Amino acid sequence: MTRVVALCGLLLWVGATLALSELRVFSRPSLSERLRPYGPGGMARPGRTGIFSVASFRDAIAPTSHLIGSRLARMVGITEDLDLRLTRIHAPVDATTFRVRQVGYSVLGFGVAALVTLALRPPSPVGLAFLLAGPILTLLIQEQRLAKASERRQRRLFLELPVIAEQLALLLSAGWSLSSALSRLSRRSTGACAADLERVCNRIGQGLSETEALREWAIIAKVDALDRLVPVLALNRDTSDLGRLIAEEARSIRRDMQRELIEIAERREQQVWIPVTVATLIPGVLFMAIPFIEALRMFGA
Repeated sequence: MTRVVALCGLLLWVGATLALSELRVFSRPSLSERLRPYGPGGMARPGRTGIFSVASFRDAIAPTSHLIGSRLARMVGITEDLDLRLTRIHAPVDATTFRVRQVGYSVLGFGVAALVTLALRPPSPVGLAFLLAGPILTLLIQEQRLAKASERRQRRLFLELPVIAEQLALLLSAGWSLSSALSRLSRRSTGACAADLERVCNRIGQGLSETEALREWAIIAKVDALDRLVPVLALNRDTSDLGRLIAEEARSIRRDMQRELIEIAERREQQVWIPVTVATLIPGVLFMAIPFIEALRMFGA
């Protein structure tokens, strides 16, 4: 029993260390470590850590964390690439950091589940299931939160896209170039589309063409309306009436939104009749059952 408690305490300590290392208060290097590279004879690189540091432990468990997280994500039906989802929501962490954080919270969840199991002392099958469910559920909760954030981001893009397309059409019709119009919208607008357009402008500044940067945005966003809008924007150098084409595409996106709203309204209208139907059928069945039972009793007598 003492060994089990010690093992649970060790796992709880490892998980808490990994979780707290993500906080700036705990992960910030000391003043001496930051000043050492600039002192006399300071040969250490900035940010260099020891062999038993949190960073070295993160590098050691990163491949295993990727493998465990990817397999569990596929088990629940999430097959989209993690880097793509993190890029879509503008997450401040990369895939490795996200997977390591998942494993850290899973270890922490295992430690908490082990302590609760020791305190309650359930039957062995129940205790084993509880120990397995703790880390798995903790990992899947992180995965589900990322999936929900990605879906919300795609929904916001779909709702904002008609307005952005109309503004882009006005700027192009007024004589603005495509790159300058995208830059102005990214600076003067707020929301999901503005953040994505800022990334598009940065990619153009890094050497990509306007068409390549827009296609990259469409690949990351994975929104059907944007997939139709980007080929229209790619005609920038081939047509002089691009503003009209973009305005027509904006109207098409608004019609898609209108059809979606009509479908949602019809589904809710049908859902209203479910309790009404049930409330009507139950008394009707009761009123029909009473004479039927009486008729059976009469013929049976």
